[in-house]
Amino acid sequence: MKKIFGFILLLFAFAHVGKLAAQTSTDTIPQVMDYSKAKDYEIGGVRVTGANFSDPTAIISIAGFRVGDRIRIPGGEIPRALKALYKLSLFTDIQIFKEKTIGDVIFLEISVVERPRLTTHSFKGVKKGTHDDLNEEVNKYLIKGGIVTEAIKASAAFGIEQYFIDKGYYDVDVKVDELADTTRINSVKLVFNIDRRTKVKIDDITFSGNTNIKDRKLRSLMKETRRKKRIFAGSKLIRAEYEGDKKKIITYYNKVGFRDARIVEDSIWRATEKDGSKGNLLIHMDIDEGSRYYFRNIIWKGNSIYATKDLDNVLGIKKGDVYNAEMLETRLRFSQDGRDVSSLYMDNGYLFFNVDPIEVAVASDSIDLELRIFEGPQASIDKVTIRGNDRTHEHVIRRELFTVPGEKFSRSDIIRSQRQIINLGYFNPENLGINTPVNPQRGTVDIEYTVEEKPSDQLELSAGWGGKGRGVIGTLGVAFNNFSARNIFNRDTWSPLPQGDGQRLSLRAQTNGRFFQSYNISFTEPWLGGKKPNSLTVAGFVSILSNGYNRNSEFYGKLTNGGVTVSLGTRLKVPDDNFVSSTALNLQVIKLQNYVFSSRGLFRTDEGETVSEGNFRNFSITQTIARTTINNPIFPQEGSRVQLSVQLTPPYSLFSKKDYGDLAPSERFKYLEYHKWKVAAEWYQTLVGKLVIKADAKFGFLGTYNDEIGIAPFERFQLGGDGLNNQQFGYFTGTEIISSRGYKPGDYENNQFKGSTTDINATPLYQKVTLELRYPLSLNPSSTIYAHMFAQGSNAWRKARDYNPFDMKRSVGAGLRVFLPMFGVLGFDYGIGFDKASATNKLSSLATFNIVLGFEPE
Repeated sequence: MKKIFGFILLLFAFAHVGKLAAQTSTDTIPQVMDYSKAKDYEIGGVRVTGANFSDPTAIISIAGFRVGDRIRIPGGEIPRALKALYKLSLFTDIQIFKEKTIGDVIFLEISVVERPRLTTHSFKGVKKGTHDDLNEEVNKYLIKGGIVTEAIKASAAFGIEQYFIDKGYYDVDVKVDELADTTRINSVKLVFNIDRRTKVKIDDITFSGNTNIKDRKLRSLMKETRRKKRIFAGSKLIRAEYEGDKKKIITYYNKVGFRDARIVEDSIWRATEKDGSKGNLLIHMDIDEGSRYYFRNIIWKGNSIYATKDLDNVLGIKKGDVYNAEMLETRLRFSQDGRDVSSLYMDNGYLFFNVDPIEVAVASDSIDLELRIFEGPQASIDKVTIRGNDRTHEHVIRRELFTVPGEKFSRSDIIRSQRQIINLGYFNPENLGINTPVNPQRGTVDIEYTVEEKPSDQLELSAGWGGKGRGVIGTLGVAFNNFSARNIFNRDTWSPLPQGDGQRLSLRAQTNGRFFQSYNISFTEPWLGGKKPNSLTVAGFVSILSNGYNRNSEFYGKLTNGGVTVSLGTRLKVPDDNFVSSTALNLQVIKLQNYVFSSRGLFRTDEGETVSEGNFRNFSITQTIARTTINNPIFPQEGSRVQLSVQLTPPYSLFSKKDYGDLAPSERFKYLEYHKWKVAAEWYQTLVGKLVIKADAKFGFLGTYNDEIGIAPFERFQLGGDGLNNQQFGYFTGTEIISSRGYKPGDYENNQFKGSTTDINATPLYQKVTLELRYPLSLNPSSTIYAHMFAQGSNAWRKARDYNPFDMKRSVGAGLRVFLPMFGVLGFDYGIGFDKASATNKLSSLATFNIVLGFEPE
């Protein structure tokens, strides 16, 4: 018994020591629960370990543990907590331990291993120029400081692959390396290794089933999906653009009467090279053209305002015409030229008008249509509001509008008002908004114009110091195109000068030291009196040109020219309100003193007499008639501008009995007499997309009343060059300098004096015809940029009897224009003249480089 009792005591002692050891261990090491028996506990606390980036409180909340809640172990709470935390995709490993228990109170520990965080990424194998585009792709998936998973890496790599596939690199390979970032805890860097490989192009596009439309025509319709055989054209397959090209094919079929045409199936595959590798792409389309249909009977229903005959004339579709659903829709609604049935009604106030074309019969190859019209009541304009004009006063915009409250609604009046607002030049044409909320119950419509102001003032500034006694050389010119004279004494409106009334104030001073000085000023009030579009312009200028000698020297020579112009203009109503009439009174005095030094040509009569001395008075009246419908003054895309002007002086010699044939030029031309005619026409039309064609023709003729006096040596035309000197010397010396791309003034035989290409003599007759293709690179109002190609023909004549409109010197070339609101037009032209008498076969002798500064030359 003693032995048995001692053995029991020994077992009890070992058990007591083990219990103490277990208690000591559970204080420092989390314990794994015994799941053999379920037991309920009260949560006494929860601790999170391993969370460097994640919020422990958020982890506990997502796990669903709250102090004081009851939890069964084993039970559903622990698995649910693990599932919720794994669902976050923030951790690679999660464990929940029992930290300790006190009675039925349990303390838990959530141990997590966080996924690595991204610090940066980079690209290898591609040029730096593509990095910005690639960043846009991968930043859709990568977040700096965010977690990095295999799925995120795969998505980023897929985005890069798609970027290069869209550019034709179908075999691109992207691998992602994940590198530890030792500068931060648990952070990584991603490196995308990119191998673009060879671009995959389109070898051929073939068709079957197309019996009426040739393969070549169908390929030409696919503007974005092209074969590599085309010179200077890219060849790649972009799925979205390919689908668009397929729609263009069906659209074309519909236009030529095949309304049921469809692409049955299309196939795209890679050709197999001789070595077994994948080659370029091949595309094949199987087309079911269907039958070609024609319009047969077209019947109008519901028309009471306009007769059927009038509607037929507007529609312009006759029985037997090829069926074209697109043309039908255009003729019914919103044609670009306004020739549609909808415009006919809406211009008469029928805003609620609607027409539905219904195919009532399809027999064999013919279609009968019934055009069902709902005319509705006439709508009148209720309110006209203007928003966004933070500089221009509202009355300046409102007076240009053709939409007036109380009048009938008219679509063409809205279009015209839009054009008038754009032509003011104060607002961004790209952001001009027009909204027409309708009130059907009252039969009215509100018109809301939303404008965005843009800079319209211009500054011209240059300065320098010239040697050899020139002194200061420079130009200072400002043009305030939205000036306000009535607010000159209201300092609150100055920014930097009073503005907002639509007036134009221009000041310009130029000096070339003692050789040349010029000063001019002009002011225009476009709405004299404020009620009608009657404009008033007052302008004056003084220019002095000398040879730089001392005034007391016998060699001193000078030209002094001064003048004043007063002009009145008005908008006409007949033939239509696109016409403008302007009448100007011009008074000019030209004084010559030993003027034999100009490098730009002397004043000569047709007999070769040099006019170098005398005082000449030029009093004339100029009458101008112009019509303009262009939609944008900076970059016209459609419309035209036609101008006819005649400038007349009094016929002094008809009231005098002098024998002018015996008088010296200084006496014969003391009072200038002439009649001067000028015609200018421009036409613009959008060809496709943003590509615009411009046709331009100009003609000028200077005549005399009295053959004894002859044609005046002033007011002539000098053809050739870039036209930059027109503002500096042309207008000031009474000569109009007309630009001619590809030719200098001396390249025209009739400009030459006694065969000299440097001694230029202006002519009384010229003609110029130009054809341009223009494409805008930027239509941003702060910098409008466009490139152009041109073909031009021009010539000058001394005698009207020698005039031949088909005898022109030809040139072609290209150029660039940049319009900056502050500085005007900047650009250049590179022209190649084909008909230069002194040119060799070398391109350098045929080509001329012209600069454009401040304004577009004539």
